[in-house]
This record gives sequence, structure tokens and C-alpha cells, in this order.
Amino acid sequence: MQRRLFLAAAAASSAHAAPRRVRIAFLGGSHSHGFAKARIVSESPDWDLAGVCEEDPGLRRKYEEARIPLISAADALAAGVEVVAIESAVKDHYSQCRAALEARKHVHVEKPPADTMEGMRELVKLAGRHGRLLQSGYMWRYHPGVNRVIEAVRQGWLGDVYLVRGVIDTAVGPEARLQNAAFRGGMMFELGSHMIDSIVRMMGRPDRVTPFLKRTGASADTLADNTLAVFEYPRALAMVQSATPRLNSGSHRRLEVCGTRGNAIIQPMEPPRLTIELAEAAGPYQKGVQSVTLPPYQRYVDDLRELAAAVRGEGKLTVSLEGELLVQETLLRACGVIA
Repeated sequence: MQRRLFLAAAAASSAHAAPRRVRIAFLGGSHSHGFAKARIVSESPDWDLAGVCEEDPGLRRKYEEARIPLISAADALAAGVEVVAIESAVKDHYSQCRAALEARKHVHVEKPPADTMEGMRELVKLAGRHGRLLQSGYMWRYHPGVNRVIEAVRQGWLGDVYLVRGVIDTAVGPEARLQNAAFRGGMMFELGSHMIDSIVRMMGRPDRVTPFLKRTGASADTLADNTLAVFEYPRALAMVQSATPRLNSGSHRRLEVCGTRGNAIIQPMEPPRLTIELAEAAGPYQKGVQSVTLPPYQRYVDDLRELAAAVRGEGKLTVSLEGELLVQETLLRACGVIA
């Protein structure tokens, strides 16, 4: 009797035990999202942070001051590390992601993972061949407002969607302008990609994509800093705008979805404020205009939590490898790289 009680207590204790910590290393830390992700990982019970590989002296000091270990590239790819986070400059994403996958690591790679379709196909092929997870760092995949809107679209609560409009502007300094100018698409490639990811998950593959990549002429560089892409669906249009500079750009970021029975608007995107307007009650929403209560939201937290759970075999990633390919294809179409 006592043995049965002991075994039952042990089983109950195990059921409530903390999840296994997953060892992660950062290959590059220079991306604007990198430091925040490293801080989240260092404070999370899901992760065991091996350290960050970064060569820039100024950034190394920043990580050191935050008590985040600095390691070599060999350390980041060493045995014992299960996940590699690629948070380097965009030009290095493909090569470093490929190196991590070839080393049999699961990968979280900052967006976009590659600047060609061939490169993205190679990354997906490697992930599939080695049975490894590949998660792109589009920052609104786990945005509670975006995902409530996607749910409303999929459930038909807004009726037939006929128009989607996304705006994601920002102000960019001279150095960042030069970096972004290296990629065809300019601000559409750099920033519009986040909104494209959301629209593809919501609407699927567009029949046709038409990019408008303009320059304001405010700077001497070649950056396409005033960009728009139009996505044509059988019965709907979608548009993404990304430009720089715009006064108070953060407050003007928005996602709007219009359907035959209702509308959904997120503005601002962060902190998220979602308004839904319905002709008739549908799903959890009442007739008329309503402000939707959303859970607290912090960028990157849910991405990294889901990745750790998937590595432990506790679930799947929100976006499959096929989904990653579709986002990349649509982004490159919006940048005029492919037709």
C-alpha cells in the first residue's frame, strides 16, 4: 500500500515538474531583434542559453553588460546545443542557417531567412532531410490581435473578405538605409515582410502580386523607401505599404480586414488594439462595434516558447515548412525578385 502511494506521489510530482530546458546558442547578435530575444531566452525556464556569437566590439560590450555569455561560432554549433538562433545581418542569414542545419540543429532564423527562392528551398530541404525544425522570426506570428483576425476570417465571421490593408512604416537611419538598399524591394523586403507573413497565413497564395517600389529622393542612396504591393485573390484584394520616414510611424501601423458581414481593425499594432464591427453576431462577437480584450503581448515570447515545446516533442510549430516556402515566395513576388 505504501509503495503504491509513493509511486502515485512520484507520478504526480513528475507531471507538475518544470519542462526540460532546451540548450540554445545565438549565431550572430547584430540584428535589431537579437538582443531582446537573447534577454528573453536568458530569463526563460524553457531555455538554457549557451551564449551569443558576435564579433562587433560595441555589441559584445552590450551583451556582456547584460551578463549574456559570449561564445565562438564553433561553440554555437557544438554538440549539446539543440537550437541555433540566427540573429545576424540579413546578408548572413542564409549561410548561417544552412551551417546550423547541416550541423543537425533546430533553427530559429531572423526574417527573411534568405533573399532568393533557391536559397529558401535549400534551407527547407535541409530541415526536412535532417528532421529539424525551421522557424522564421516574423514578429507578428504570435500577435494575439492578428491571430484573432485570422480566426475570424477562417471561421467566416466577417463574411466574404474582399479587402485587406496592412501598413508598417518606420524611420530608418543612414547606416540601416544602406544595408536595406542592398536588397531588391527595399523596405518591402525589410519591413513589409512581417505584414506579408500575416496576410499569407490569413488568405493563402495570391493569384497575382504587383509591386510598386519607389524612392522618396530624400537620400542619395538607392533604397526603395516608399513601397506598396498589391495581392490579387479570386474575390479579394490585399495591400501592404511600407515606407520611411513617417512621423510617429509606430502609431500608424495597422491591419484592416473588410468582409461582407463585418470589419476588423488592429491599430496600433503594439500595444495591440483590436476593433471588430459586425452586421450580426458571429462566433464570440456581438452585433455592432466592439473593442476586443486581448491578452498581454510581448514580442518574441510566444515564438520562443512554442519552439522549445516543439523541440521537446510537445507540439508543432504554427507554420509548417511548406508555409515557410509560401511566405518566402510571396515576399519575393512583392519585391519584384520573381514573377
